[in-house]
Amino acid sequence: MELSQNLNKLTITGNIKTVSDFQDIKNLLDEITASHNSVVLHIVDSISITSSVIGYFNKLVLKDEIDLQINIGTEELLELFDDLNLTDTFKAKKIQSH
Repeated sequence: MELSQNLNKLTITGNIKTVSDFQDIKNLLDEITASHNSVVLHIVDSISITSSVIGYFNKLVLKDEIDLQINIGTEELLELFDDLNLTDTFKAKKIQSH
């Protein structure tokens, strides 16, 4: 998994699957949310996501009141968010992959 950041935008490339992936995402989002109240996340090609990352996204939206928008490149991940009733919470939408 690779992360790249530009202001309040974070792009995640590769599958999100390990504890260190979660830690890397959390650390970078903590930095971003220290100076921004809204975050745009691009999950380019991951077909899955760990429960710890989902829980952290929930905390950002529900507890920290961060305006989170997630752009998703795979149908599988969008369906997962839909199955978990998180599409609206995360303002998740499908984008075209590169």
